[in-house]
Amino acid sequence: MIAFGYSRFPSRPAPTEDPPPSFQASDGDPMSANNEFRGARVLVVGGSSGIGLALAERLLADGAAVTIAGRSQARLAEAQDRLGGDGRVRAVALDIADEAQVAGLFARSGPLDHIVTTAADIAGGYELLGSLDLAAARRVADSKVFGPLLLAKHGAPVLAATGSLTFTSGIAAYRPSARGAVVAAVNGALDALGKALAIELAPIRVNVVSPGWVDTPIWSAVAGEAKTEKLAAMAQRLPVGRIGAPEDIADAIRFVMGNGFVTGSVLHVEGGHRLV
Repeated sequence: MIAFGYSRFPSRPAPTEDPPPSFQASDGDPMSANNEFRGARVLVVGGSSGIGLALAERLLADGAAVTIAGRSQARLAEAQDRLGGDGRVRAVALDIADEAQVAGLFARSGPLDHIVTTAADIAGGYELLGSLDLAAARRVADSKVFGPLLLAKHGAPVLAATGSLTFTSGIAAYRPSARGAVVAAVNGALDALGKALAIELAPIRVNVVSPGWVDTPIWSAVAGEAKTEKLAAMAQRLPVGRIGAPEDIADAIRFVMGNGFVTGSVLHVEGGHRLV
């Protein structure tokens, strides 16, 4: 039986006899100079590509045990091969918009120290209102608002009291554009959700990291063949003179995970985009 140290959550089912091994604490890499996450048990939803994959790499180098979760079995397998991890990494198929799947994952997981989600399904979400498909808009909201809400609902009971939840929003909430109403709305909702959950789930910390334009696979869905041109044009506008890399955002997520005095905050990592 897992002891939570506080009573606001209902009791959870006991873990199965064979919990995912990546949720088990590890001594980590003895050569790791940063022991902040050594032996930590971390779930990264969206960890098969982009920012989530970069974060998983960082945490494994720090000696953490990491489970990456996502919908694509093929991408998960490729990411797991890339990460290696000496037995400290596992891949789990998961649709975070499916409450039964989310609840089942945590029923099997055992204790965790941190939960992060970078998952986003924005296919069809960038459209002018006249062309917007409501089903596509709902998929965006499911992946970026209701999915994180389900992770909090079912994940908080297995999180350490000193642990954290970290969500990923985006610059669209603060610099909206035509065709971006849905994405702006869901990213803005995460700001409010993070603050509310930081109160309700305390002492568990809840934070949001808001990236700017980052060169990840998601841009292929947003811009198609114009991706390279659009990213280059934005790089010229930004005060830092470049587009973000997944590692830039991964480092920001690691900061809010590791700093025990940060909760209910939105950390903007956008190269100065809000200034231009």
